[in-house]
Amino acid sequence: MFTGIITDIGTIASLKKTGDTLFVIETSYDLSTVDLGASIACSGVCLTVIKKNKNSFEVEASDETLNCTTASSWVMGKKINLERALKIGDELGGHIVSGHVDGLAQVVSINKIGDSHEVIFSAPDDLKYFIAAKGSVTLDGVSLTVNSVDNNNFSINIIPHTWNNTIFNSLSAADKVNLEIDTMARYVARLNESK
Repeated sequence: MFTGIITDIGTIASLKKTGDTLFVIETSYDLSTVDLGASIACSGVCLTVIKKNKNSFEVEASDETLNCTTASSWVMGKKINLERALKIGDELGGHIVSGHVDGLAQVVSINKIGDSHEVIFSAPDDLKYFIAAKGSVTLDGVSLTVNSVDNNNFSINIIPHTWNNTIFNSLSAADKVNLEIDTMARYVARLNESK
């Protein structure tokens, strides 16, 4: 489990297609404190550390992961948001995030408002009903509050700290990001199915 609070920006150092795809990710994390088998959210995708060096770790992504996330477009030099898994007693600064991506949202527009940026995203049809104004959503691993919703489109206000300390500052219109809906919304929808 994660909180959606990004703690590092990683860089794809190399990738290799075997049966699955192996990614080597450079990081500033102290990897001596990261166990093999640990989970790290990589732009919102929960991946397992299978090897590590002093400044990088290796993860493996299946075809299913590549088909459902932006990991299919990761190339050498690509920057990604990183967050280590929660430990008991850690501060829960965002919201509960599983690292299981539900789909891809697309950037519609980016507008600077004051010091912040308003970004409008478009959600896939099958996920739009899980997104509510003032609710939580996870985009590329970042816990965010939804400002407003208009059919498939929803707006997010990104404060300067988040803009400068995540990969959001490289976003452009038409870019796709990993979207994870709020766990509570998922369970409410499931309960409604039984009525």
